[in-house]
Amino acid sequence: MLYNRSVPPCPVIPVLYYPSPQEAATWLQNAFGFTVRLIIANHRIQMRAGEGCFTIAEGDATPNHSCTVQVRITEAIAHCERARATGAIILSELRDEVYGERQYTAQDFHGHRWNFTETCADIEPESWGGTSVNL
Repeated sequence: MLYNRSVPPCPVIPVLYYPSPQEAATWLQNAFGFTVRLIIANHRIQMRAGEGCFTIAEGDATPNHSCTVQVRITEAIAHCERARATGAIILSELRDEVYGERQYTAQDFHGHRWNFTETCADIEPESWGGTSVNL
């Protein structure tokens, strides 16, 4: 894959629509700790979520909850408290899962859903009912 500074360096780049990309970027930075990568006029903003990327685009599409963006994080307890204090709606509280992750799900100010996951342990998938295929 060729490198192009104008495109996020991630192989999968979700695009989420908000009425005001600038307002969304500020809120997402404050609530979830994401950072701005590139601003394109006033209609698109590329953001980083750790080593991942996503794009905010201007649009009136209302989230229909058919997908959730999952983001790997560290310090899930502090992350969840920061999100809550900034106005995120916590849809599912922090919980340690049998597959070795500590997770919570939040909804942002526009209605997009985010699942945040912190790895606590490396658990063999077969021990909780998974099937290893190509790990």
